[in-house]
Amino acid sequence: MRSPHDIIRRVTLTEKGTRLQEQGNQYLFEVYPSANKIEIKHAIEELFKVKVDNVNTLNRIGKPKRDRRSRMGRTAAQKRAIVTLKQGDTIELT
Repeated sequence: MRSPHDIIRRVTLTEKGTRLQEQGNQYLFEVYPSANKIEIKHAIEELFKVKVDNVNTLNRIGKPKRDRRSRMGRTAAQKRAIVTLKQGDTIELT
């Protein structure tokens, strides 16, 4: 089993992530592409000492970009996890 730091990259602080925290006790994390939902759940529970109720994942494909010499490339792809915590549990993000 991999360590939690090999699964979770960072907490994603965006407008959508903030709205999820306020409305439904959900948090948005950027995770490594090879991580699955079970590994993400165990990593969050171990790192933050909370109980996870549900994990949803989404893959964000990199956008095509053009450089100064008109060569095409892509921005980096990302995998994100929306983690729902049990009632009464919160994660302090500072």
